[in-house]
Amino acid sequence: MGLPYKTGGRVSSPADASGRAGAPGLRVAITGGTSGLGLALVCEFRARGAEVAFVARDGERVAQLARDVVGTHGIAGDIAKKEAIHPITLQVVGRLGGLDVLVNNASSLGPTPLALLADTECEALELALATNLLGPFRLTKALLGALAASARQGRGAVVVNVTSDAAITAYKGWGAYGASKAALLHLSRIWNDELADEGVRVLSIDPGDMDTPLHALAVPDTDPATLKRPTTAARELADAIMTALPACERDAG
Repeated sequence: MGLPYKTGGRVSSPADASGRAGAPGLRVAITGGTSGLGLALVCEFRARGAEVAFVARDGERVAQLARDVVGTHGIAGDIAKKEAIHPITLQVVGRLGGLDVLVNNASSLGPTPLALLADTECEALELALATNLLGPFRLTKALLGALAASARQGRGAVVVNVTSDAAITAYKGWGAYGASKAALLHLSRIWNDELADEGVRVLSIDPGDMDTPLHALAVPDTDPATLKRPTTAARELADAIMTALPACERDAG
């Protein structure tokens, strides 16, 4: 697993003392932002100086995280629900004043505990597809105007769809999740080609097996010490995004 996407280009801002590529003024939206990789990404981009909006379903956790990570903008909403997309979009663009980077991170396993496809309820498959495929599609589509505007301004525009090796390898019991992520992977490749003339990059990134609540729910007996830390994955993903953006100064926002 790891980061299969390679891209050329230069980092747009000098690294800070920790070796991070700085991102002052970068406008980033992250779904699934209150736990696991999403939470780590919120903290990582904020540490780089980015303006961050994050989306999650639990309003109380959203409000708490916004208080804890100063300068972030919390948005309560469920991307799996069609009617939530428009309000989320308005809040993202309104609070950030535009958008440079969208990270579609929110995910659902489908059935929990994991189940063979023959034992998977239709509703569980629908949930996986709504969260892992339709949600990212709808949100990206709704935010394309803001992303294209950013690209025209020379700021660059990147969409990251967080995928999994289950999108490529057929794992027994991971049918709903794997099928939805496989569709997301292919969607990402097509959209990256279709949006090239608009200057919008669409990347699919597999961060690897991480010590997250989602992984614990899927494989509860796994030793967390054998898994990647979300903070490590977040830094790798943020570096990939910075590489995909054009080389330009963001200090002026």
